[in-house]
Amino acid sequence: MVVVDDQAVVRAGFAAIVDAEPDLQVVAEAADGAGAVQLASELAPDVVLMDIRMPGMDGLTATRLLTAAAGPGTPRVLVLTTFDQDAYVHDALRAGASGFLLKDALPEELLAGIRVVASGEAMLAPTVTRRLIDAFAGTAQDPAPDPELLESLTPREREVLTLVAAGHTNAEIAGTLGVTTGTVKSHVNAVLGKLGLRDRVQATILAYDLGLARPRTAHRP
Repeated sequence: MVVVDDQAVVRAGFAAIVDAEPDLQVVAEAADGAGAVQLASELAPDVVLMDIRMPGMDGLTATRLLTAAAGPGTPRVLVLTTFDQDAYVHDALRAGASGFLLKDALPEELLAGIRVVASGEAMLAPTVTRRLIDAFAGTAQDPAPDPELLESLTPREREVLTLVAAGHTNAEIAGTLGVTTGTVKSHVNAVLGKLGLRDRVQATILAYDLGLARPRTAHRP
């Protein structure tokens, strides 16, 4: 893993937490986005822990560069910032991040987030990310996706995509559909492959953009 933050003390703190775990290792640290991109190209880390606001190249720009070529060897980016603002979350996930945590997260939350992202999943469970999807999905200024994208999916794959967009885990989807979690995982992988998506975050945002899911903000008290 590569840790990216413009404050040396913060980088050292994150690295100490990560390196204390037997299954995790920090291979390098960077003080800005440009350094992160360079180190990632040299070391091919599984995960990049990325701050957003840094001098020079910021974390959002670096995330876009790191995730531009989806495929084997592309690192997954977990954004970690002090700014609990929906716009930052929205921009980070649109840029290609697989998750978002605040810097005041507990060490165990940080470690859990790293493991989730490293496993190939996306962090859709945290409240801040759920709020993003409810409030912003389908409202960005990006060009609208072509509805014909869905024609490549089978009816069951479309159903799985809709459930993924609702924030359900593979186990929950399996229970809903009456199939095994392995079958659900195969469907999810097929959806990602057919639609050219990196992970469940991208799948969720696309589902909202295509109208398969709708924000629920208006229904909250």
